[in-house]
Amino acid sequence: MKNTKSLMILISVFLLVVLSACSSNNNTASNNKGENKAANTTDTAATAEPDKEAKKLKIGLTVPSLSNPFFVAMSKGAQEVATKYNAEVITVSADQDLAKQTAQIEDFITKKVDLILLSPFDSKGIAAAVQQAKTAGIPVICVDGSADGGIDSVVMSDNVMAGTLAAQYLADRLGGKGNIVIIDGPPVSAVTDRIKGFEEGIKAFPDIKVISKQNGEGNREKALSVMENILQANKEINAVFAINDPEGVGVKIAAEQAGRGDEFFIVGVDGAPEAVDALKEKKAFAATSAQFPNEMVLKAVEIGIKILDGEKVEQQILIPVELITQDNVDSYRGW
Repeated sequence: MKNTKSLMILISVFLLVVLSACSSNNNTASNNKGENKAANTTDTAATAEPDKEAKKLKIGLTVPSLSNPFFVAMSKGAQEVATKYNAEVITVSADQDLAKQTAQIEDFITKKVDLILLSPFDSKGIAAAVQQAKTAGIPVICVDGSADGGIDSVVMSDNVMAGTLAAQYLADRLGGKGNIVIIDGPPVSAVTDRIKGFEEGIKAFPDIKVISKQNGEGNREKALSVMENILQANKEINAVFAINDPEGVGVKIAAEQAGRGDEFFIVGVDGAPEAVDALKEKKAFAATSAQFPNEMVLKAVEIGIKILDGEKVEQQILIPVELITQDNVDSYRGW
């Protein structure tokens, strides 16, 4: 009996040792599993970070000319984009050269940008470059003017409205009668829409006569030269409509140099800083239909991201303009 009892005690001790060892092994396995899971999580995080960096949004923006304050303001909008979206934005100036803008888009394709923002110098001429980008699978969003070639969307001012506001102001100030000059610009939709809105606006006033319509190429120097010739050919001018503010300032300089600065008033489009200065002088420069270029770029990127995410977007987004005159210029927020 005593031996039996001793044997039972030995068996119990043996079982306790075995159970303890099993429990220890299970805990070790459990701990190892947790450590492996943590290690895997660390590895995943380590590999996720480079992927995140690799997916950093890269945007190419090409504008007609960075010598124009309007496109400088647009480039500032691009800087806001870079900050807001942690994106890399490449901004280049085409210097009013179609071949150069075409090459810039080709360079964007080579650099494999995710999105191209195009402010076209020539809406029709840039079509082939747009098609190349589309073939490469890169969305193209136009800013401040549409383009041929299959763009995904366009964000721009309501340029017909800009021309209409200018026409209404001009006609009211003239009392529906007078000789006027139109200084046209580059062959882009933004310009043709402004001309369309302006000419439609003055149709209701048959006593307003367009005595000259010439191309100022969208810049001060050319508009100044063109206006000098118009002044020589016409003895009486009552008002001038310029398709942008640099042209309007060029017209103002030409009139002053000819000693005819008090003869007529000028209406432009843009709301540029130079126009604000001219309005505050309270001389020939009388009004401008103001645009908001930085807002255009921000909206264009917002639309572009939706396209990259596979969402459908509007083909055209129009941003309203505001008529700024000598009377309300002090309250204008500007660029």
